[in-house]
Amino acid sequence: MLDDPRTVRVTGDDVAAVFRRADDADAERNPGARRDGPVPEAYVWCNLTSGNGTRALWLLLLPFMVVNLAHWMRPSAHGRRRTVRLYGLLVRLTGLSLTVLLVAAACEVALDLTAWQCAGTPACAGRHSWLGFLSPDGGWWGAPGRRLALAALVPAALTGLLWFLSLRTWSAYESQQPLGGPEEDTGPTALSRPGFWYGRRLGARLRAAHTAAALLTVAAAVGSAAARYDREPGGPAVLAVLGVLLEAALAAGACAVVWVVCRRGRSERRLDGDADRRLVRGLPLAALTLLAASALYAGWERPGWESAGRLPGNVTFGALTLAQGLLVIVLAGVAHALHRTDPDRRAALRGLAGPAVAMLACALGGVMSGGVSQRMSDWLDGTRASIPGPPVLLTWQASVIPPLLLLLLIMCCWLARRAWQLARAERAAVAEEYRGETGDPGRTRRIASVRAMAALTDRGPRILAVTSAATLLLGAAALAGAAATGRTPSQAARDAHPVVHGAAQTAQALGSWLIGLGFVLLVTWGRRAYKDASARRTIGILWDVGTFWPRAAHPFAPPCYAERAVPDLTWRIATWTRTTGGRLVLSGHSQGSVLAAAAAWQLPPSVRARVALLTYGSPLERLYGRWFPAHFGPDALDALHRDVVCWRNLYRRTDPIGGPVRLPGDTGPDVDRPPLKDPLAYGRTPDHPLPAPILGHSDYQADPAFAEERRRLLARLRPEVPAPRRTGEPGPAA
Repeated sequence: MLDDPRTVRVTGDDVAAVFRRADDADAERNPGARRDGPVPEAYVWCNLTSGNGTRALWLLLLPFMVVNLAHWMRPSAHGRRRTVRLYGLLVRLTGLSLTVLLVAAACEVALDLTAWQCAGTPACAGRHSWLGFLSPDGGWWGAPGRRLALAALVPAALTGLLWFLSLRTWSAYESQQPLGGPEEDTGPTALSRPGFWYGRRLGARLRAAHTAAALLTVAAAVGSAAARYDREPGGPAVLAVLGVLLEAALAAGACAVVWVVCRRGRSERRLDGDADRRLVRGLPLAALTLLAASALYAGWERPGWESAGRLPGNVTFGALTLAQGLLVIVLAGVAHALHRTDPDRRAALRGLAGPAVAMLACALGGVMSGGVSQRMSDWLDGTRASIPGPPVLLTWQASVIPPLLLLLLIMCCWLARRAWQLARAERAAVAEEYRGETGDPGRTRRIASVRAMAALTDRGPRILAVTSAATLLLGAAALAGAAATGRTPSQAARDAHPVVHGAAQTAQALGSWLIGLGFVLLVTWGRRAYKDASARRTIGILWDVGTFWPRAAHPFAPPCYAERAVPDLTWRIATWTRTTGGRLVLSGHSQGSVLAAAAAWQLPPSVRARVALLTYGSPLERLYGRWFPAHFGPDALDALHRDVVCWRNLYRRTDPIGGPVRLPGDTGPDVDRPPLKDPLAYGRTPDHPLPAPILGHSDYQADPAFAEERRRLLARLRPEVPAPRRTGEPGPAA
């Protein structure tokens, strides 16, 4: 319909809107003047994920988005409210550690590598003229503390940018008030609760806490070096006392941040509009005040103080790595306990998908942090070795990347072999399905291969399990090696067997190159997507799943488009049915089917009973039901089937995303239609004189089954349409 040039916008704005054909724009006001049949209209929301070029920059927030997904992958459980809260708390703490890790990486680049090491080393500063005024003989700014205070503007500006983007995107995406409803649990899924798509209070509180944590991280990086120098024998007593007081204040601020993160989760049973204004404003301002005090303290005159070696306090990366590993392990224990309470055989990794994804988020954060530090060190110093470089732990973490990639390569080979086996098995099924048509071995192989590749989606949990477990073990080995030796892998293996030494050197060099290459590719991809709309749409597919969920674990993740889209749909459906007295078929493809289900859950029961669902290429059970069992599990989908008038689902064996809903037909017709033929014709026929394409996930409307199922749903609705309130009959909408 949107390809029709005579399409007009009925309601909405440039970001998301409802469209109709021009002839149907006023169908309700003039029912007798239009053609017979339903009135189709389309809700367009693609600009929420792939609109202007700035969306591409969200790639840099990928670890935050991934850890936010882990929050919603909680296993389903009944009667374990405290355990459920503990699960959410652990994920929020993991998200907080990622914020500290990102800002610590910025401090490593700006404060340690640039201001402390390079600017304090004449050989390095001499190669970069822009660092001349920061060199020890460059004047007033040459003092180590003042260099650190000035360099702190970089991570502080990064923190301010993240705060601004989080606040701005919340205003544009997530500030839409839902339809609302009774303050009670209206179904087996939280998506039916009135306040699910309105996380204003938690979002504001987490935004304040993460902003304060980032500012406190910068303050600690600036003030710790000066405090350590002042505690040395012969140091100024007054400054030593001030340093102790400053560190105590920073510790108190960190405890306050953790307390805010742990205090309370989401309020979903009602529309919670309280913004906690004192906390939201006071906590970041207090952290900013401590940062200013740290800069003033570090910039105080200290004769004889020189920067040497690495910046004191680089043990931060080791502490963060240890904390993240422990959080993931405890999270896995909690998830396992929840899964045992209410086992779901279809749940990915038996309920451990959330901890596995959280581990992946931590690994992504480590790769990005290490990549920035390694590349900045190489740019500043090259191969001259005039500065110590980044912390040893980052080098160890880079060195474990080659073994991890080798493991991934082995798994890819296993997947290829599995696809080959499936393709061989599918050839007989293809021949049986198209029995009687002229055999074409090449055509049969192509159809069987597409089906086999589509089936590999169901092997995703195994890949994630192996990758996450290997990442955890290799990360623990890197942490132990860095802590035990205090040297890089090649230096630690210098006295070992030549084979071991050579392997360590190779892993270190290759890992450093790969970690830098990965970061460069990420930035390059984002830059290309900024200019190329087609590449931006590709990234938009990634955001379809990643940004569907509210920002319950990390406020700096990309914004949740569903907090705009779901209220749009519910308001449109409720107001239309109330005004016209008509009924409608809610039709959705792929991610649109997930939005359709979410909108149906948010409708009042009286309105939900006037809606029929038509989904096609839908990941509702295949992806969302397996990876998010607490919200899209069998009980939730079965309840949705009972609440709506009727639900039909179309899928193909060649579709790598969509699949069956797998619900029994105890409340009416079965939801799933038998899998559609793809291609529609094996060879040339009178109806298809040219070869029919293999459609896979796209163009379900081209199959006659689509029109047939829509006609049946409309026929099921039509006998129950009430008498018109005006002249004529409005009829159902599609």
